[in-house]
Amino acid sequence: MESVYCKLFNEYSTVEAGGGLRPLAVAPARFSFSWRDAKRMRILVTGATGFLGNNLIRAILANGDEVVAAVRSSSDRDPLRGLDVEVVVVDFEKSADISFAINDVDAVVHAAAMIQLGWSKLEVSRQVNVGYTKRIAEAARRKNIRMIYVSSVDALGVGNADKLGDESKLDPPNPGCSYVVSKREAETEFLIEVANGLDGVIVNPGFMIGPNDWKPSSGEMMIFLQKSLIFFVPAGGCSVVDVRDVADGIISAIQHGRSGERYILAGENLTYKELWKQMASVMNSMPPRRRMSNLLASTVGKVGDFLSRFTKEELVVNSAATRMGQLYHWYSSDKAKQELGYQISSVEDAISDAYDWFCSMGYIKK
Repeated sequence: MESVYCKLFNEYSTVEAGGGLRPLAVAPARFSFSWRDAKRMRILVTGATGFLGNNLIRAILANGDEVVAAVRSSSDRDPLRGLDVEVVVVDFEKSADISFAINDVDAVVHAAAMIQLGWSKLEVSRQVNVGYTKRIAEAARRKNIRMIYVSSVDALGVGNADKLGDESKLDPPNPGCSYVVSKREAETEFLIEVANGLDGVIVNPGFMIGPNDWKPSSGEMMIFLQKSLIFFVPAGGCSVVDVRDVADGIISAIQHGRSGERYILAGENLTYKELWKQMASVMNSMPPRRRMSNLLASTVGKVGDFLSRFTKEELVVNSAATRMGQLYHWYSSDKAKQELGYQISSVEDAISDAYDWFCSMGYIKK
């Protein structure tokens, strides 16, 4: 299977594509700046109706800046209701649409993504996560506009309790599922544009929790836990962060991030058992009591793979998802704290605010 890997060694990357290797000189940090001292910002945000994107545009508006929300023609506009934003419909397959959308903006934040935690839809994931990123980055470079690419900690190497993952940990994608592979490849394409002159910064958020999760996204875990009796929990863990902290971190990356750099925007490193216990406590639900063994997780995943053969869509429970659940996605945000002034809020408060929002919107009942 053709793949693309990017490894940074100081100022150089090696990109493997179609079996060939070539050096990629990543443009050194040219400058960092603060628009706040100069003028009101006008920022284009993709994924504005999604979990992170919607919280981001609310944070930008709260700062007194302007938002251009780039949406697809099929996007649900409910998340934008009541928000003072300019909406522009974009076909991200068309470079002309993208070029028109980013006219007269100071910065672009590309937060849209396709999340497929499974083995299927790799080419579609590449089309969206890699193709869209490349086109937007090319347009931003041509117009000399700063761009923030929202990746994920899943695109980085996996950390653990003994050694937290950081920005330098770029092991091959693990597991090599559609989402993880396509997000890593998207980072590679973005860094190629940086090498060609794009003023660009990558941010890698952790597992986000909070309000305005319209789809829902990560909040689906809370809804499932509140409505179901669950006996087993994945044995791994994740770095849990308030989505509003990530939004603030992105704004700071626009203002102060160094071009060509990446910043982990993670939070509190918890096992899934600890996280689900906190969720259950907030919701007055019964938490799972036992962690899945690797053997059980593997068996459950393989059963999901088998049953997926008889369904139109790959089941949510599959061997890629169960394998990810057994890993410790634990990370350090020290670089973002030092360079961006990134701050991490209480996970319990994020869970509580998410729960209140889901109840107010009718997703779950108290």
